[in-house]
Amino acid sequence: MRLRYVLGQYEYLQQHEKAITEPEKRDYKLNDVFKNQNPIHVELGCGKGKFLRETAIKNPNINYFGFEKSVKVAYRCAKSVFENDPDNYYIVYSNGDILEEVFENKSIERIYLNFSDPWPKPSHYKRRLTHKNFLHVYKKVLTHNGEIHMKTDNNDLFEYSLEQLKEDDWNLLLVTRDLHNSPYIKDNVMTEYEEKFVEEGRKINKLIAQIKI
Repeated sequence: MRLRYVLGQYEYLQQHEKAITEPEKRDYKLNDVFKNQNPIHVELGCGKGKFLRETAIKNPNINYFGFEKSVKVAYRCAKSVFENDPDNYYIVYSNGDILEEVFENKSIERIYLNFSDPWPKPSHYKRRLTHKNFLHVYKKVLTHNGEIHMKTDNNDLFEYSLEQLKEDDWNLLLVTRDLHNSPYIKDNVMTEYEEKFVEEGRKINKLIAQIKI
């Protein structure tokens, strides 16, 4: 369902205590936001925030940033924040292609790519978040043992991502084409899309890739 535009969405995000807008224009790196040395995990495309919020609750000693490029979706995510939500996550209204600008090198422990836009046209492949151009950026901002965790229902995107990761010399620690009928389902936190797809009977692909040291 297409979200409707609400007047003042951007202004609402600017004033929200758990939202960060235009991080590239700030005079500090996002590493400094939490004022601690806890590991940093980043979700690119956090949607309405279910995965971001639930994962932050389960892991209070990890700092989370959920990037969302749609103002309508980021607004919905911020509107769903509860008073008793943990203080270890922020919603970032921005594109994920600025990671190198807003984080210190080798400072992110994990990047989540949950049900990213598959960009099915070959002419749009460079927009896929597992295109080699993005992988090169991830290598700069991820720690030496940093990981990418990816989930998708799109088989073409999944196979493409595996090829890109192999060509770019990443270690594939986990690969499954049916997550919910695999041993890897333990401790899985579902996104809004994932709940919908599982209910429809679709198989969920998952991979974990690690930088080779």
